[in-house]
Amino acid sequence: MFARSAARALKSQSRLFSSSAARQTKVAVLGAGGGIGQPLSLLLKCDPLVSSLSLYDIRGAPGVAADVSHIDSSGDVKGYAADQLDAALEGVKVVVIPAGVPRKPGMTRDDLFNTNASIVRDLATAVGRVSPEAHILVISNPVNSTVPIVAETLAKAGVFDPKRVFGVTSLDVVRATRFLAEVTGADPANTPVTVVGGHSGPTIVPLLSQSSYGKAITGESYEKIVHRIQYGGDEVVKAKDGAGSATLSMAYAGAKFTNSLLRGLTGEKGVVTPTFVKSPLFADQGIDFFSSNVELGPNGVEKIHEIGPLSPEEEKLLAACLPELKKNIQKGKSFVGA
Repeated sequence: MFARSAARALKSQSRLFSSSAARQTKVAVLGAGGGIGQPLSLLLKCDPLVSSLSLYDIRGAPGVAADVSHIDSSGDVKGYAADQLDAALEGVKVVVIPAGVPRKPGMTRDDLFNTNASIVRDLATAVGRVSPEAHILVISNPVNSTVPIVAETLAKAGVFDPKRVFGVTSLDVVRATRFLAEVTGADPANTPVTVVGGHSGPTIVPLLSQSSYGKAITGESYEKIVHRIQYGGDEVVKAKDGAGSATLSMAYAGAKFTNSLLRGLTGEKGVVTPTFVKSPLFADQGIDFFSSNVELGPNGVEKIHEIGPLSPEEEKLLAACLPELKKNIQKGKSFVGA
């Protein structure tokens, strides 16, 4: 589990970092009472790098906090009600935002926009006011639009730092890794897949050719696995028969990315994972946010990696990704009036 891996990683760095440094990370979950927020809060309570957990929602967060606080791991937990957002953000170093409405059958991520856009904007406004130096991890869909909303909201407040705002696209990586392992019969630990682009349908570009296992997948098998990676969320929505979306796997992916960021913040070297950030990779095409491998460190984003060599099939996927991603980004910016 990622928490045990993080503990081992931190222990291996014990000569470089004092234990007190690792205890200073306070994390807030905004939307802690929801389908993603509850299991996410549980997983973060198990992470040894989280010293204090601040749980906020318009309803239910104090109850979630009371429940999670009984887990026998170190770290304090406190829940905050609807009128206590500012208090929930006091002294927070990392803010994770899963707040919003879930997808239902037939809905795309863009269908969520009208509701979730205003929620994310208001939460970002509060973060900019109370904890302007916090690192913000956006889970709320549609990520391709909500991350630009956060960035523009903070920019209007004069506190935007592109190194501290992240779109959590880790679920695409988790799915790609798992699905490739299923196809090849390998251990998922041996089948990591880099996924670039954005976090919806055709904007999700899995780079299977850069995996020793993935490069052997061709023809119909390749088309099937790419489609499943791009539309895995639909698979879950359908299976839940209208009762929800990908909450548990998203919570896992969100906690996994949070742990990666926390490891980078404590100074661990070589923490690299895909995430949707303000990026120069396709800025010349008017696309200033993009997900690619990013090295995480004490400042948040330390280095944005190039996407590397692509197969002809991946070139086509990227060509389909870029115009759609550009529209999604602009939609977020326009919402804030940018």
